[in-house]
Amino acid sequence: MNTDIENLFKDKVLGHPAGLFVLFFTEMWERFSFYGMRILLVIFLTAPLFGDNPGWANWPREHALALFGTYASLLYLTPILGGYIADKFTGYRWAVVIGCFIMTLGHASMAFETEFTLYLGLAFLVIGTGFFKPNITSIISEMYKGNDAKKDGAYTIFYMGVNAGAFFGIMLCGYLAENKGWAWGFGLAGIFMFLGMVQFWLAKNLFGTIGAKPTKKYEVELPQNINEESPAEQKGIEEEDKLNPFTSIDKILIVLTSVMGFTWLINDPMSKIGDINLFDFKVGNLEGATFVIIAAVFLFLYLIISRIIRYSTFTRDRMIAVAIFAFFTIFFWAAFEQAAGSLNIFARDYTARDLTGSSALLFKTIDAILTVVPLAIISYVLYLLFRKTFSKIALSNIVLSLSFIIIWGIVIWKLNNEFSKDAAEVGATWFGILNSFFIIALAPLFSKWWESKYNPSAAMKYGLGLLLLGIGFALLAYGSSNIPQGAKTASVSMIWLILAYLFHTLGELCLSPVGLSYLSKLVPGRMIAFMFGIWYLAIAIGQKAAGSLGGMIDEVTANYNLATFFLIFTFVPIAAGVLVMLLNPVLKKLMHGVR
Repeated sequence: MNTDIENLFKDKVLGHPAGLFVLFFTEMWERFSFYGMRILLVIFLTAPLFGDNPGWANWPREHALALFGTYASLLYLTPILGGYIADKFTGYRWAVVIGCFIMTLGHASMAFETEFTLYLGLAFLVIGTGFFKPNITSIISEMYKGNDAKKDGAYTIFYMGVNAGAFFGIMLCGYLAENKGWAWGFGLAGIFMFLGMVQFWLAKNLFGTIGAKPTKKYEVELPQNINEESPAEQKGIEEEDKLNPFTSIDKILIVLTSVMGFTWLINDPMSKIGDINLFDFKVGNLEGATFVIIAAVFLFLYLIISRIIRYSTFTRDRMIAVAIFAFFTIFFWAAFEQAAGSLNIFARDYTARDLTGSSALLFKTIDAILTVVPLAIISYVLYLLFRKTFSKIALSNIVLSLSFIIIWGIVIWKLNNEFSKDAAEVGATWFGILNSFFIIALAPLFSKWWESKYNPSAAMKYGLGLLLLGIGFALLAYGSSNIPQGAKTASVSMIWLILAYLFHTLGELCLSPVGLSYLSKLVPGRMIAFMFGIWYLAIAIGQKAAGSLGGMIDEVTANYNLATFFLIFTFVPIAAGVLVMLLNPVLKKLMHGVR
């Protein structure tokens, strides 16, 4: 163990190095800014042009969701490049700072509320996320070298920071945007992104050389132990890897499919919003854009298959299992990510959100408890960090404390503002906090389940996750069944949306943590970066599909009704869930004993 790691473990907070909690708060503020902006984008673009808080109603929902789908998709592709740059050139810590700075510029741009600054801001956010996302977890990996027994606990704490940031970002950016103006919401996201960057950079002395220098070998960090083969198996795989280098054709196909896919992603919203079509041609009866994406898919499938078949049966089978899980991942995220699009629209336009009397008081009380209790707990963690590290990183702690003073100030103002009213209007963005709240509340139960003798197989977890997701949409379909065809507004009870978020979160807890875990166990070392890229590509496809399918909401409700729209997201995930469960025996065989 090197000296810097030993020094880190001398100052502990809750049994872990104080440096982990610097990363915790950095990730928390990044997620605060990301989810704070994410909850606003589609609602802002489709909000009425006139009124107390005008938006951009000249944007049809299809256009807004096409743009969001491309943005969300790119967020899962740029980290592949960002991880590579950090490993080769900048080091993990500098990559995190660069990412934070670029994302701060992105949020600042969006606060100006012009079309140019909107696109510029989204571009900055995509680039900044590419630097930030893969590298902050790589710092944790480096910190815990030689302490693998504590790594799972470290990632658990870290991901609580993820959900805490999402929770408060959605709640406070959403509240400010809906009650003070959109620029306030976008601006608040940028302020905390900046403060997160400053407190991280000022804490650099705590880490020594950890994350400061590029590693000699490109590694993609996953929150699990990678390649858990026996020494004999690992030696055989390493020898096999030497016989399967990436050929020139492999590299050409990677570049070609990447360029085709990226260009198609950019062209989709451009052709809808700006009537600028980069593929303004036809191949037979196919539109140019359709031809390009089909060609890219077939070339990429050829690349994957040609790579996989070069391995032995044992390794090949495991990689096929990963590819099957990646395929079903697309269906999950295509439905789950309606939370950022069509579910926000449903909350704003079709949900009864005005409360009076005892109902209003009950909501205000629950909202206050949901806000104050988690913030008090996290503030206590800040106090513990402050007490342990003030002598070493005083300026970092001061900046972090300033962040919490601002947060507490906004929370007190929010609660005072709400309790001064007789009635209550539940913000359309408020429902977005439910996913984070349910994760924080239910994750320990699922963790106990996975550690018990009743732990299901990977395929059963996937199937269950997809089934629960479908049930959530079934509840929405039932709740909206009385909305007439073509209706633009309605007053459906909010209980249906709350229940939908509950079931969606249950599905996420079953499926989301499983994928990367099994990828890390099934894929040989040389292919881990490539297959990790494929996994992120599957999520990116799901994100884009979510935007494209969500954009159909107006067309489907005009020709049928809103319940039919939600039934699409009921039947498809349930069908996919049943299918992956039926494939359980096949997948078990392909995984060769990995659980």
